[in-house]
Amino acid sequence: MAKKAVHKNSNSWPLGQRPGFLIRRLHQIHVALFQKKCAAFDVTPLQYSLLSALARRGTADQTTLAADVALDRTTTTGALKRLQSRKFIERTIHRRDRRAQICGLTKAGASLLRQMEASARAAHRETVADLSEAEQKRFIAMMQRIVAASSGGEKATTATA
Repeated sequence: MAKKAVHKNSNSWPLGQRPGFLIRRLHQIHVALFQKKCAAFDVTPLQYSLLSALARRGTADQTTLAADVALDRTTTTGALKRLQSRKFIERTIHRRDRRAQICGLTKAGASLLRQMEASARAAHRETVADLSEAEQKRFIAMMQRIVAASSGGEKATTATA
């Protein structure tokens, strides 16, 4: 028995017009650029975000860091453990809450951030390089607005990869 031909639905929504699809593709593009530009450092965009958040805060508990990078605590804890194993951060038990871990950058972590700053910035710039400077500013402002609206009105942070 022959298969029925699938007819093009004139009401279909092309992938290239769907915000979710485009956002996912843009994320893939950025991660690939980040990995290419920052390959020498062997750090993921998430790890870079955590290191950046710690550099901004000084010290922070894991729950705060998870909120800073907009990830669940389990994923954040795993990334922090990997950073700790490489001696980029220290994690100590909180004095008042034995269940909490306080994190801070080590000298090696701060040095790593300084070393990879130019490469990470280059990945960000290349991600939006096809836009004019004015378009880049508008695009970032629009993304910040969407993120803030979806985060209960919180201001979008710039500590992410």
